[in-house]
Amino acid sequence: VVYTQSEILQREVYLFERLDSPNREPMKHLKAICFLRPTKENVELLVQELRRPKYSVYFIYFSNVISKSDVKALAEADEQEVVAEVQEFYGDYIAVNPHVFSLNLLGCCRGRSWDPAQLTRTTQGLTALLLSLKKCPMIRYQLSSEPAKRLAECVKQVITKEYELFDFRRTEVPPLLLILDRSDDAITPLLNQWTYQAMVHELLGINNNRIDLSRVPGISKDLREVVLSAENDEFYANNMYLNFAEIGTNIKNLMEDFQRRKPKEQQKLESIADMKAFVENYPQFKKMSGTVSKHVTVVGELSRLVAERNLLEVSEVEQELACQSDHSSALQSVRRLLQSPRVSELDAARLVMLYALRYERHASSGLPALLEELRARGGTDRYRKLVSAVVEYGGKRVRGSDLFSPKDAVAITKQFLKGLKGIENVYTQHQPLLQETLDQLIKGKLKDSQYPYLGPNTLRDRPQDIIVFLIGGATYEEALAVFNLNRSNPGVRIVLGGTTIHNTRR
Repeated sequence: VVYTQSEILQREVYLFERLDSPNREPMKHLKAICFLRPTKENVELLVQELRRPKYSVYFIYFSNVISKSDVKALAEADEQEVVAEVQEFYGDYIAVNPHVFSLNLLGCCRGRSWDPAQLTRTTQGLTALLLSLKKCPMIRYQLSSEPAKRLAECVKQVITKEYELFDFRRTEVPPLLLILDRSDDAITPLLNQWTYQAMVHELLGINNNRIDLSRVPGISKDLREVVLSAENDEFYANNMYLNFAEIGTNIKNLMEDFQRRKPKEQQKLESIADMKAFVENYPQFKKMSGTVSKHVTVVGELSRLVAERNLLEVSEVEQELACQSDHSSALQSVRRLLQSPRVSELDAARLVMLYALRYERHASSGLPALLEELRARGGTDRYRKLVSAVVEYGGKRVRGSDLFSPKDAVAITKQFLKGLKGIENVYTQHQPLLQETLDQLIKGKLKDSQYPYLGPNTLRDRPQDIIVFLIGGATYEEALAVFNLNRSNPGVRIVLGGTTIHNTRR
């Protein structure tokens, strides 16, 4: 995710091996750099490696804090004295975007409480992040969530125990870690997306920057899996937060630019200078050709899925459910789409979930009838169970915040004006709850009664360095909201993290 193989090759690293791969040949002329998580399994594998070393020298880097007893075990195994150094190099998380990180954990809680192993892993990931950013933060958490409080306490314990590691130069305003719970906003991960990165994840799935295109009709062999990384792909970096309509135009410009730069087939390579120029330009041309074919394929597949699954119509109803409060119109719209053969099973279930979250306590709720129609469509109870699970996870009983209702006349007018801003915004009216929470936090208005500080101290000034972490996963729609908040609030830096990055399927 962070470094491409070609970048590592430029640093004269020629062999890439996994520590757990069997039958590696001894190569005593090579030095080994090991980069590992300090888990029990990894330490054990390393102990075995050092007892019978395959390389001449070992430089060992752990991505997090390693215990003294583990270091002792390694030292005892190193009878041939091949270890040159052991360091902690904090990076025990996945850097997804410049302001977004993930721990790649699915299913971190059992019911309303942490799975103990996942709590440990999340604490490690979060403390490694703080160490790599050199932050010793004040901590606030969502009071309505028991997991948020537990995680806050665990992070605090590590900071107290490893106080020497966290002894960074004090900043005028201390950094702030805000821990939230996904169950407060189960709506956001269920919506179709219309900005490039979020849409790719929703429809194709992004896994460690990789996209699996093997199911695309007629796909060529070298495009079955492609990498989308803003670090090495300029087009992606410039377009990841733009709306789908704009991407289409930009792809066209990219193609035209590419056509212009194409080396003329009949170009005569007569002089040495001609040949030299051709060879010098060729790698850039090849790279550009790769970029063009990749994005044309991805955008083509997105368009195909949008048409095949009738997603414009589906998305309009989703936005109506998430942002408007006209019950009878919403119910009619959902009914209409449930009867359409063009709407996929997943999208039908998604609409019923959104309806259930929005109108679970409405006096004339049509939920039983919708669930019945859902069952009739698929012939199984699978999706019905999922609907009730989603309500149990993120329904009114659980939420600590008010997910739906604008508080006062001013807010209602604001929503109305926002609705008038342009018809193309029909598909992007929704703003995640996180946007409002962070907005309040930046203005110094986030209530201590709902988001208390851990410990006696509170922040007197407005926060400047904010790390916000979502237990149960963040989304690319929230990543976009954080990107925009960072842009519109100079002097404020927000980093967003989650146990995973969600889309509806996840």
